[in-house]
Amino acid sequence: MVGFRNRYLVMEVFLDPSKDLGKEDPIIISQFNILKAIKDSILVNFGECGLSASLGSLQVKYVNPITKVCIIRAAREEHQKVWSSITMIRSIGNCPVIFSLLDLSGSIKACKAAALKYDEAKFEQYKQVMGDRLTPDISQQMYNFLAKIQLLEH
Repeated sequence: MVGFRNRYLVMEVFLDPSKDLGKEDPIIISQFNILKAIKDSILVNFGECGLSASLGSLQVKYVNPITKVCIIRAAREEHQKVWSSITMIRSIGNCPVIFSLLDLSGSIKACKAAALKYDEAKFEQYKQVMGDRLTPDISQQMYNFLAKIQLLEH
């Protein structure tokens, strides 16, 4: 028996570039917000039939609101439709966003390794930008998110 095949997309969310660095984000990036935006984009671009075909395994597995890295699971047969719909998303709520694919893999193990690598690199950049404004609370939250990646399963 063959298991259900999935593809895992490691994506980075770029928020409105006109906002000042270090200030509070105009929207909190969450699993719910991203999933709703993906579903809406699939519905607009591929219709109800495309949406129903994609919903079988579509899931946002991980979101880090600090580094804006997320992991999205899609069925192998539908991953290109999901990927193209994600690239057509221009806003979440009223906040302009752009998604960038960092990695595409067929296993959660490879996806976790890629997401961990990108998350750590993005956090190093974040620390340099924030400088002395980086609080221990934010550092602890980041380490909690890194631990959360390690616990991901199907």
